Amino acid sequence: MAIILFDDNAHQTLLPLTFTRPVADLRIGILTIAEKWGKYLKTDFSYHTQPYLSNKFHIKVGADNLFINGSVCPDEQLLEAVEKLKTGEALKKGDKLIAINLSEADASSFEPGTKYDDVTSYEGSPIVLTYPEDIFKHNDTELQKDYQLLTKGRQSATISNTNVIIGNDFFAEEGAIADCSTFNTTRGPIYLAADTEVWEGCHIRGGFALCDHSQVKMGAKIYGATTVGPYSRVGGEINNAVIWGYSSKGHEGYLGNSVMGEWCNIGADTNNSNLKNNYAEVKLWDYTTQRFRRTGMQFCGLIMADHAKCAINTMFNTGTVVGVSANVFGAGFPRNFVPDFSWGGAQGFEVYTLKKMYETTEKVFERRDNRVFNDAEREILKTVFELTEEYRRF
Repeated sequence: MAIILFDDNAHQTLLPLTFTRPVADLRIGILTIAEKWGKYLKTDFSYHTQPYLSNKFHIKVGADNLFINGSVCPDEQLLEAVEKLKTGEALKKGDKLIAINLSEADASSFEPGTKYDDVTSYEGSPIVLTYPEDIFKHNDTELQKDYQLLTKGRQSATISNTNVIIGNDFFAEEGAIADCSTFNTTRGPIYLAADTEVWEGCHIRGGFALCDHSQVKMGAKIYGATTVGPYSRVGGEINNAVIWGYSSKGHEGYLGNSVMGEWCNIGADTNNSNLKNNYAEVKLWDYTTQRFRRTGMQFCGLIMADHAKCAINTMFNTGTVVGVSANVFGAGFPRNFVPDFSWGGAQGFEVYTLKKMYETTEKVFERRDNRVFNDAEREILKTVFELTEEYRRF
């Protein structure tokens, strides 16, 4: 059975985070949504996504194909319902298509908006990602589920006895290193992946996940529910944030109620606000309506897309959205929506050209032995640059 994670209209409502990836490649909890389904179903997966992303995120069709909505996080109840689907049967929650089983002939013409006759209504309540803030909002629940999925029936590796572990839900993979730090699991589990390091003097309260080849620098203070993706380095104070991978927040400063994409860098002493001075509801920029949308949330910080960077002492106001490859610097608060491929700050912006962006990205990729800035990556960024041109009217 081929497992194919498909995009529906959530690919638009989750922008700018999905400009550079399918919805199922979003990380929430410990794993990406696609990795969760792969673990539950014990098989490989591929993607049915936007045409410009397909050279990097391929689709693999087989004789039997299970198409699953990439915005829907799996759980045991949903897994049971999906596995029962026979060829031609679809599973829906209200108007949202969750999954459908298709033959090879029908799979080649699949489109999410197609109406199917043989439909089963799903009565469960899975976690579904619709907007960017849903990622940190539901990270606690997904982190606990992923922790159980990854550690069930296994025993943690031993870490140094210089650490203090409070509670029982602590798990370290072989190769994880921690020294002279405290880990409090009474509010949520703590998971240290292989080849991770927690340096001396850190205080970490779960739920927390540190993915492979990442480090927490000395003296960091981290509150749940926080995820640090692979090949990242963090320090300072972090609260309920999801950092996807290959990114750095290595210095003092506060990051809270936020999502930070891949290949991002946050300069020293950068802070984001996650609560308005008048305690009012936070609004976020919405690409689909081209206006600020009410989130219904009182605590909402920074949404930063892939390849975005900011200089030292940057100040982000409550509910700021920073687009793909934006480069923010200078005194004062930048606007609450920083368009993709912007260069500047509170004093004004100009276009961050593709040529300059490519030059920087090549250097960033060279620092990672396992990643190459290839033609597929270039073409994705070129397309995003073209798609977002209308927002750069500086």
